[in-house]
Amino acid sequence: MARQKTQRILTHAQVWTALDRLAERAGMSPSGLAKRSGLDATTFNKSKRVTGDGRERWPSTESVSKALAATNSSIETFVQLIGDSARGAQSVPLLALAQVGDGGHFDDAGLPAGKGWGEAALPSTGDEHTYALEISGDAMRPAYRDGDIVVVSPGTAIRRGDRVVLMTSDGEVMIKELKRRTARQLELESLNPAEADRTLDADDVAWIARIVWVSQ
Repeated sequence: MARQKTQRILTHAQVWTALDRLAERAGMSPSGLAKRSGLDATTFNKSKRVTGDGRERWPSTESVSKALAATNSSIETFVQLIGDSARGAQSVPLLALAQVGDGGHFDDAGLPAGKGWGEAALPSTGDEHTYALEISGDAMRPAYRDGDIVVVSPGTAIRRGDRVVLMTSDGEVMIKELKRRTARQLELESLNPAEADRTLDADDVAWIARIVWVSQ
């Protein structure tokens, strides 16, 4: 007996989530995207997505078209965002680790900022500030290899034994394992056995964030 093929149905939630992510990619709220698109500011608000009697309200083709034009995005990009939503994925900023120390890629809180970032579709972490770094070279073998992508979640709590990425006040960037953390110091274990471990004063750390996943 032939196996019946399961059809994938486009859902109301997937379309609206794709619009939300389109706004996020452009650094805007849903209402900000609506304004930029020449629409009423409430067009994409969550309160407008379901009617008073509980019926789902879908965005019009015209409003989606205007949103794509306002963000200089293609219909293919929008379809990809829908697919990411269906797979429980999220589009996150992506940067080569070797570029992190160049400056201008992070704000004071250690969140992605400025130009030079690409994008990657990765499993959702539940942290809207998640970003990804691509490993270059073999300096962190055997933990990470050239081309691996580590996913960093600034909003996730850091515990002893976690792998972290951090930047010092001097602009040095490193990926280590957190051995111990006090109010005054951080003890860090190198991922490459050939490299020495580090101990840093807490005041010398500009920001630190937890690595939650790696694509190998």
